[in-house]
Amino acid sequence: MNPIVDYIFMLLQSGWISLLDYLAAHVLLCLVPAFFIAGALSALIPKETVTRYLGPRASKWISYPAAAVGGFVLAVCSCTILPLFAGIWKRGAGLGPAITFLFVGPAVNILAIAYTGAAIGMDIAIARIVLSIIFGIAIGLIMAAVFKDSQVADSGLFDQKARVRPAVWAFFGLLLAVLIVGTLQVDVLSRAWFSLPLPVNVPASLQTALEGVHLSFQGALLIVMLVVIAISAWRGLEQVLDRTNGWTWATTGLVAATLLIAAPTLETTGSVMVGFTGRFVGEAVLLAGIAVVAARGLERRQLQEWLWETWRFVKQIFPLLVVGVFGAGVIKAVIPEQWIQTLAGRNTVWANLIGVLFGVFMYFPTLVEVPIARMFLELGMHRGPLLAYLLADPELSVQSILVTSKILGNKKTWTYVALVTVFSTLAGYIFGLALAFVV
Repeated sequence: MNPIVDYIFMLLQSGWISLLDYLAAHVLLCLVPAFFIAGALSALIPKETVTRYLGPRASKWISYPAAAVGGFVLAVCSCTILPLFAGIWKRGAGLGPAITFLFVGPAVNILAIAYTGAAIGMDIAIARIVLSIIFGIAIGLIMAAVFKDSQVADSGLFDQKARVRPAVWAFFGLLLAVLIVGTLQVDVLSRAWFSLPLPVNVPASLQTALEGVHLSFQGALLIVMLVVIAISAWRGLEQVLDRTNGWTWATTGLVAATLLIAAPTLETTGSVMVGFTGRFVGEAVLLAGIAVVAARGLERRQLQEWLWETWRFVKQIFPLLVVGVFGAGVIKAVIPEQWIQTLAGRNTVWANLIGVLFGVFMYFPTLVEVPIARMFLELGMHRGPLLAYLLADPELSVQSILVTSKILGNKKTWTYVALVTVFSTLAGYIFGLALAFVV
């Protein structure tokens, strides 16, 4: 066979195996609930619950923490944060809180944090939250001190108030609990407390075929469920704001079933043996609780808006995520490990700066940066520079710099870029030192 064709086939195979591994992984236990949490935050919690605290008359002790958690509450991604930032800035938000919101928002996005913890490690996920909040507030305070005369007149936006019903908070809490139970790695959840055989035998030919593409029977079953959900969701959620139908409720049932399939252990040595873990029991109880609260505590219109916002996030992000995972598999086969190990294999200031520069010139949409980061990690990047990359990627892409300059002007924008570069580099370096100290 032609060497060029062989090489192309090798790249495609690497990307395909990476994609199958991703779709079949238990990362679904974090990603699926995260989409529904993001949808709930967007549909059920009014933006005024955050923006009312960002006005110029708000105390710094209130406005900066509100700005820091605003991205989490509003479930913003790197593409959504810029228009939201432009809106609150032009309508009277303090420069400091607005900058803090711009920096921290994408970093504490519930989707990104959940996926980071599952795919790379909770140490990176927690550091991404804590350091981005601390440094985001610091950057906002510095910008406010440097540009003291930059306040825009208050438009009244920040006087608006909104009340959130207790049932909404209960619903959100249960969704968050599904995410935690699905991803928390503790013995009581991971252990199979009892096992039951199923009257099903996996043919040896199928088992061999799955092993050829590095798939387990459980992983293949999860991929099939995702395909079925995609078909059902398109029929049931695309027009859900106008009407619900049987496909709508079939989709929610299929999603719940997928989580329950991912939660137990599954052994397929001949017959199928299901190990019922604490995770399975916890997920089953929480999903039942969500159904009860949704039926008794939420209005039908609220449920429709929740499902629509969730579906919107999936349509916006998941295709990019699939492309990103496939691309990461291809890139991993192309980039020599020695390059990454030489440039960012140690925790130095220079290596962390390289991580920040990766974020500037290798920008990826929200969540896509995570499989890319995992690819860097597997090629030998130190976890310190890896964190620097994850902090910089949503903030300092060429696109975001250009848009921010139109909103703030060149002087403020380049001051912001310099501060983000310094603080992201510093965050990665400090994290790397902390890891060395712990080890």
